[in-house]
Amino acid sequence: MCHIVVIGSGITGVTSAYELSQLGYHVTVIDKHLFPAMETSFANGGQLSACNAEVWNQKSTVLKGIKWMAKKDAPLLLNPAFDLHKYAWLVEFLGNIKHYQANTKDTVKMALLARQRLFSIAEQEGIDFDLEKRGILHFYHSEYDYQVATGVNDLLCSGGLIRHAVTPEEIKKIEPSLTGDYYGGFYCPDDATGDIHKFTTGLAKVTEKYGVKYLFGMEVVNVEHTSNGVSIQYHPSIDNTHGESIAIETLQADAVLVCGGVGSYQLANQLGDRVNVYPVKGYSITVQLNDEKSVQGAPWVSLLDESAKIVTSRLGADRLRIAGTAEFNGYNRDIRSDRIEPLIGWVNKNFDISTEHCVPWAGLRPMMPNMMPVVKRGKRERVFYNTGHGHLGWTLSAATAVMISQEIASSHPI
Repeated sequence: MCHIVVIGSGITGVTSAYELSQLGYHVTVIDKHLFPAMETSFANGGQLSACNAEVWNQKSTVLKGIKWMAKKDAPLLLNPAFDLHKYAWLVEFLGNIKHYQANTKDTVKMALLARQRLFSIAEQEGIDFDLEKRGILHFYHSEYDYQVATGVNDLLCSGGLIRHAVTPEEIKKIEPSLTGDYYGGFYCPDDATGDIHKFTTGLAKVTEKYGVKYLFGMEVVNVEHTSNGVSIQYHPSIDNTHGESIAIETLQADAVLVCGGVGSYQLANQLGDRVNVYPVKGYSITVQLNDEKSVQGAPWVSLLDESAKIVTSRLGADRLRIAGTAEFNGYNRDIRSDRIEPLIGWVNKNFDISTEHCVPWAGLRPMMPNMMPVVKRGKRERVFYNTGHGHLGWTLSAATAVMISQEIASSHPI
């Protein structure tokens, strides 16, 4: 039986392992953490959002980043400190402005396929992940922002998305818990929300029933090509500050699939490829709805405030996830209070709920300069990639997992 090693057990790694197992492959997943979905797939915004498929490649995005550099609470924060990788990435980002429309439409199409596949997997395998199929509501505070969004909406709908304009009165009918004043909005009834961590860990357990093996707490240090396969060398990912020798183990496989999130950049370099993933930090808070007033006052429909770039997802009866911001600050994972406070303030402004009990989190989104995921074979015959999904890993992974598994099957049949 053909053996595939998947590096990374986030949402893309686990969905890929699932699809490969369904095709009959023997699959081993390696991850440096002790459990699946412990990095970017741990506490994201929760939205399965084809309606948020617009790529960021516009001059206005960069100009806003420059304008906001002095504001610690800005939705987009660019650390001006020199970093060759960061500025090379930004130059490439600007070079992809010409592909803005095509890439946005392609992302919409991928997201629609992924949504259908993820729902199918969840139903077939009986995975509980606080799924809510109540749609996603975008709202705007000014006429200018709304007019800009109208053009974006036309582009998204040209890619196959069903999404329509709503008045301020309709906004309050769709989500009565909102307490602010809004100019207008757009509503996508078929999008959904869910807990990415619960889904990924649930699917990982399912894949074990199909024979997928997991090596947790292990870090890949080298991949060697042989005449008939690949040798993956790994060792325990432990603190070795005292300099003890660490035993390196070797795993033989027919091919390797990199689903390493922000670590894909370094892994690709080792494998002779250039996968220009840059880490873009995002923050979230999970509000614990511990009193009846908060349970009743928290929204069930998923929201996106375009001016603040903040999203919400209701995760069951007693949790509300709020996420936002984009921070270009390298591999720094620190949870900064000045980035968390705007999320809490936004909740207090828009809802009548208690924010006394909030759990903060920060994660690094693996973003490519063209905002498109990397789903392809590497330069070497036995190397494949499914990574670089940026802020849309939860939205796109079910589709890209199918795509890469079919690519592997075409060149390495069972």
